[in-house]
Amino acid sequence: MTYEHLLIEREGAVAVVTVNRPKVLNALNRGTMADLAHAFPALVAEGVRAIVLTGAGEKAFVAGADINELATLSAAEAQAHAATGQRAFDIIERLGVPVIAAVNGFALGGGCELAMACTLRLAADTARFGQPEVNLGLTPGYAGSQRLPRLVGRGRALELLLTGDMIPATRAYEIGLVNRVVPAASLRTEALALATTLAGKAPLAVRYILEAVQRGADMPLAEAQHLETSLFGLAASTEDMTEGTSAFLAKRPAEWKGR
Repeated sequence: MTYEHLLIEREGAVAVVTVNRPKVLNALNRGTMADLAHAFPALVAEGVRAIVLTGAGEKAFVAGADINELATLSAAEAQAHAATGQRAFDIIERLGVPVIAAVNGFALGGGCELAMACTLRLAADTARFGQPEVNLGLTPGYAGSQRLPRLVGRGRALELLLTGDMIPATRAYEIGLVNRVVPAASLRTEALALATTLAGKAPLAVRYILEAVQRGADMPLAEAQHLETSLFGLAASTEDMTEGTSAFLAKRPAEWKGR
């Protein structure tokens, strides 16, 4: 696959997707959104079991939305634009395989929102995060006002959203926005190692765990527990479950078939 604004690399069952607009700090324009929405499902269809998402260059993961595009939009066009971005990020969040954001620099506005749509976030020690839309007279448009409170809590989210301040990777880790902070030189290695580990897990069990957490978070506890039992039953009916339990008892590595 080739895309105008993305670079795609494959390493076995792992893919690396790089937002490739370094001259504008990988800002998200319409074309990049379209590429993201197409590339991730296509990779899963090809058998990829884990994806690393990062930005080209050393300065930015994604520095935000393309302000040149936003500045010309009418109110109706802006609403439609935000909905398009949300759909693209929802595809990533609901992909059914783990997506690891390897945040190598600025993750601001739409870039922070893109990272939050990923399953896990690893940050270089040089990375910086923020939702600075308020400084432009805007609100977040790609679900930042919704995902951020779910990750870090309402009070911390409101502080970031209302001040528009940037925070360093260490602070992002302290509040739960990122899972790990690593030296910038080790970011790709660490992200690939984690992705390889996740790609080696039972793929259907991974998919069901992701579904249980994502859907269950928006359900009352009793409904979420019912969802969990349903997915547990589905997992128990798979060949992978039979293989996993047999391999455990035989003290050998499991060979997952994804069925």
